[in-house]
Amino acid sequence: MSAPANEKRLELVRDLGPWASAAIVVGTMIGTGIFLKPAQMAREGQTVSVVYAAWIVGAILSIFGALSYAELGAAIPEAGGEYAYLRRGFGPTWGFLFGWMHSIVGRPASAASIAAGGVRFLAFLIPSIGAPIFTLHIAIPGLTHWYKPYDFVFTWAQPLAVVWLVVMTAINYVGVKFGGAVQVFLTFIKIFSVLLIIGVAFLAPTAAHGPDPVWPAAVNGGLLTAFLAALAAALWAYDGWEDLNLVGSEVKDPQKNFPRALVGGVVVVAIIYLLFSAACLRVLPFSSVANSTHIASDVVEHVSGRGAAIWITLAMVISAIGSLNSSVLSGARVPYAMARDKVFFRVADGIHPKFFTPGRALIFQGVLTSLMALTGTFEELTNLFIFATWIFYGLAVVALFRLRKTAPELQRPYLCPGYPVVPGVFVLGALALTISVLIQDPGRSSIGLILILLGLPFYRYWQSKSA
Repeated sequence: MSAPANEKRLELVRDLGPWASAAIVVGTMIGTGIFLKPAQMAREGQTVSVVYAAWIVGAILSIFGALSYAELGAAIPEAGGEYAYLRRGFGPTWGFLFGWMHSIVGRPASAASIAAGGVRFLAFLIPSIGAPIFTLHIAIPGLTHWYKPYDFVFTWAQPLAVVWLVVMTAINYVGVKFGGAVQVFLTFIKIFSVLLIIGVAFLAPTAAHGPDPVWPAAVNGGLLTAFLAALAAALWAYDGWEDLNLVGSEVKDPQKNFPRALVGGVVVVAIIYLLFSAACLRVLPFSSVANSTHIASDVVEHVSGRGAAIWITLAMVISAIGSLNSSVLSGARVPYAMARDKVFFRVADGIHPKFFTPGRALIFQGVLTSLMALTGTFEELTNLFIFATWIFYGLAVVALFRLRKTAPELQRPYLCPGYPVVPGVFVLGALALTISVLIQDPGRSSIGLILILLGLPFYRYWQSKSA
């Protein structure tokens, strides 16, 4: 039986003001990445100059992406972000593929990696958390020349990450306004923590250690590979600037708040990241940075002792919680938007009648994310996320080019400056990054690509049902 004509469908509420919008951008970007990725960047980049180049290029790409997304978000302020942009730019199939990737691969891998990173902070305080419970050796006969044998190590960190995910899902279930308020509070704590580490490092006496490897020994293909690997790690730390677009239909005055929050947030975070990296290299030798598993805690412990390191580690745990809160809040809007359009599992549809949140989509997302958290480590999950999502970041900006031609009547209260160079450079960067990750980690990348393409049979089924 159809619903009565006078029964109005519940919709999302524009409860996110300018501070909450900016907090989503900054809060998602400053999470676990800045506290863990500098070590990976040092290992991959091998020299100080390559590490700084990766931070700078990552900032430029993120700012160019934010400028492009600000135009898309102000012109199409709808739930789902890229899902809405790709539908308008290329048609429903492309919008579906993004939404499927985001809901099945991208956001579960992202939120699970944030939770895994937060638990790694706890392992600095309680080392037994990272102790292996069991190990499985996985090898594919006949394909080991392409897919390296993989050792799956299960520790207490995986189930603890699931606990965090359940708590954050529950908080966002009871209301976006409450979730936004929590985000502002946690964002303040995490920014204070990062600035405190920077201040401690720069105010401490200069550490005496041997010269760091500043410049690469040779300019060749290996240097490009090292730079792209370091860039992939940097872009995980920068990731999050696009999350505001996912809650586009819940942002107040989107024409003003989108560009302010996106561009301003990325610039602030880029400055903080460069200062943080410089602080780490000022206190510790380059080799120590590369081999550290808790780089921020190690820096504070080296300068101020174990007691101070414990307090800063607790602050980093709070930082991870803030990033996870933002990730959970924004991520569920995509499966909700797709289910609303009848091209996704119906279980994700519907707005909670009391809290006005996509409650069932939050639960759906929470289950998938928990399963992902049980099956991977921080680095593995971030590599899978970068490969899967940057394909669609690039495609969304290509949609901006297409919409400029096919929908000139679309109201655009904000235009991307430097068009077409700024969005064009971003698209080229996204293409180079995804190819690099595919070459460096073909196993995980291939799994991600297969999972994305598996969505097409489901799409055909849902389309046939609605025909």
